[in-house]
Amino acid sequence: MAVDVVGAGRAGRGRPRSEAVERAIVEGVLKLIEEGVPLTELSIERIARTAGVGKATIYRRWSGKEELFVEVLRIMEDPEPELPGNSMREDLIVLLEHLRRRGLSLRSSALLHNVFAQMKSLPRLWDAYHATVIEPRRRVMFDVLRRGVENGELRPDVDLELANDFIVGPMLLRTMIRPDAPLADDLSERIVDCALAGLRPPD
Repeated sequence: MAVDVVGAGRAGRGRPRSEAVERAIVEGVLKLIEEGVPLTELSIERIARTAGVGKATIYRRWSGKEELFVEVLRIMEDPEPELPGNSMREDLIVLLEHLRRRGLSLRSSALLHNVFAQMKSLPRLWDAYHATVIEPRRRVMFDVLRRGVENGELRPDVDLELANDFIVGPMLLRTMIRPDAPLADDLSERIVDCALAGLRPPD
């Protein structure tokens, strides 16, 4: 993942930023998450000790651990894939493949499992993740499905919100709720074709 973008877009305060220090702090959070430490048990003191910095160093950059976690979430996300635009089916497969590959990533999977399990106890973190990751992806998916209706690849009476859930749901189930489930190379294509079998217009 692109950790070198740490701190981008945040207003500076206090002494000048050190990318190496911020990278060490983010890596410290990720290391603890990978070791299975719940987000609710990650104290600034523990993060600082793992990163090899003082607590004051962290507080100069983030107001607290939730703000730090939001930054880590932002950094962990890969850029959205470029869609071919040749067909709805092809674009849907590309979008699902992006989710599948993220699920194969140990770091991304560990982080998402942790966030998903604790979203009720950390509502600010979940809200930030929803606003910065989930909603933009849903908009992209809806755009693809709407184009499918316009070009005749999808029935005009289809509920697009439900269609989105039909298509994305199985991949999210396997990457977030059933981490033991296989993520085969052809899974994205199989999910899309299975869903579209009931959503396409009749021949």
